[in-house]
Amino acid sequence: MVMFNIMQNTDSSKLKTHWCGQLSENETTNKVSVAGWVSTVRDLGGIIFVELRDRSGIIQLVADPIKNTEIHKVFQQLKSEYVITVSGILTQRPQDTSNPNLATGSVEIYPDTVEILSESETPPFIIDEEQEINEDLRLKYRYLDLRRPKILNNMLLRHKITTNIRNYMNSHEFIEVETPILIKTTPEGARDYLVPSRVQPNKFYALPQSPQIFKQLLMVGGIERYYQIAKCFRDEDLRADRQPEFTQVDIEMSFVNQEDIISLTEGLVVEAFKAAGVEVSAPFPRLCYKEAMGAYGSDKPDTRFDLKLFDISDIMEKSSFEAFAEQVKKGGSVRAICVQGIADYSRKDMDDIRNLAVSFGAKGLAWITYNMDGTIKSPILKFLSDEESAIIQKRANANPGDIVFLVADKNKTVFDVLGRLRLHFGEKLNLIDVAKHNLLWVLDFPMFEKDDETNALAAVHHPFTSPNPEDAALLETEPEKCRAYAYDIIYNGNELGGGSVRIHSSELQKKVFGLLGLSEEEIQEKFGFMINAFKYGTPPHGGIALGLDRLVALLAKANSIREVIAFPKNSQAKCLMTEAPANASEEQLRELYLKLVELKKK
Repeated sequence: MVMFNIMQNTDSSKLKTHWCGQLSENETTNKVSVAGWVSTVRDLGGIIFVELRDRSGIIQLVADPIKNTEIHKVFQQLKSEYVITVSGILTQRPQDTSNPNLATGSVEIYPDTVEILSESETPPFIIDEEQEINEDLRLKYRYLDLRRPKILNNMLLRHKITTNIRNYMNSHEFIEVETPILIKTTPEGARDYLVPSRVQPNKFYALPQSPQIFKQLLMVGGIERYYQIAKCFRDEDLRADRQPEFTQVDIEMSFVNQEDIISLTEGLVVEAFKAAGVEVSAPFPRLCYKEAMGAYGSDKPDTRFDLKLFDISDIMEKSSFEAFAEQVKKGGSVRAICVQGIADYSRKDMDDIRNLAVSFGAKGLAWITYNMDGTIKSPILKFLSDEESAIIQKRANANPGDIVFLVADKNKTVFDVLGRLRLHFGEKLNLIDVAKHNLLWVLDFPMFEKDDETNALAAVHHPFTSPNPEDAALLETEPEKCRAYAYDIIYNGNELGGGSVRIHSSELQKKVFGLLGLSEEEIQEKFGFMINAFKYGTPPHGGIALGLDRLVALLAKANSIREVIAFPKNSQAKCLMTEAPANASEEQLRELYLKLVELKKK
């Protein structure tokens, strides 16, 4: 019997007994029902072959005008992306027609019933082919993009990773607790998304940049071990790894120290990587912040290749090269990298590298070329004595064919420029071992950083981070030298997450807020509820937050976290599918006591 009518009240228990991509020779001779989307239709000499796709994969259906005549009539009307259900005996394909590239390539179905559940217009792009498609077009029709194997597999991987995370946390006696989405606006570094209140006129909620305050209050409340797959919101400029709304694995624990949190997180990461078929082992290596910056120019170093920075400030300070010597005397530094085997670079190549360094923030770039014939060439060679030149070569471990690049400036600029040049050469010269999965911890971050213009202090992590106990006294005298009790976990040059042991004393918390420039009134207005909570018996506690979107994107080898989020925003924070954000009606604005400001034309 052939059912060709489109039915809205179909008995779903009869539509599907098996997943398309999981059928195998073990089920041959069995009656099966499968349902999904028509991927391709091929008419070969009267026999019609249909590839039917569901999220598990593809199964081949066959309609023969002689063997199953009525089915053949329906198959003649099928088009790509029609939704159908079929039933029939699963049979083994003739050996010369099997497809070894397909998981179900040795079996097929000659249906005896078929039902068209839904027709489809011609899609704006081909679903079943791995081809480059404009991202804006894909995001506009994201529900179609989700059917493509690449994006679908990303969603499946995200599910597996999240499942492993939950199983691991549950097995370690953590409780999953949801924290509020509508909260009070607090200064946490980025802009808040504000939500106007209808019932509290002229007042606003904020969407949480993180559950930071609430997870600490859960510790005050005696939960002791909390986690959450938490939605977070930040109104900031977007990049490939940023979204206005994102997801993090949020963790907080009481009665712990830094080692407890690091150990737990390493076990969690091992389990998350297993979901992607990647085996890593703990414990992970550790670098202190100063070591990471000094060797790699970054607090999230990519250690898959060995090109490192080295310091020549002591040499250049005594040299006759005044431009470099002056930077050292002002508290900056002169550092360099030695890149092997590029001494044959042309003048244009060197100009391009210098322009790249300037785009990274350098005022200029110097270099020393060690030619294959043993000669040395450099614009700054005339400022160096033979002894100074020899020391630089030795410190660089430079050989004929190498070039040493030098940058002099404030430490922050020097690290940033050389760190990014290091990554540039790592990619350009194929120095990075892409098969490696290098995980490490960066510890002993500075607690504060000072603004060069205002001289004001800002928290490097966030204002709830505890000072390293060894440096606590520095808060009174030299707070900018105080180390934080904080840690970041790094994977192949990407920050997977970060955390800290928290402040659990109301007096110490007020002290830190004060160092960050908040008055007593501002502390009470913005954080009074938290300060008060700390007066009622607060356990020592700490935690970490891992970026779930970034973790999945890295393990999926995706270029952007948009590839692992079901319905992401584009680079302008727009949802091209729903056209959000959109205008609100005059009635809605009146209910919220809002009035729009006319935008000035640029």
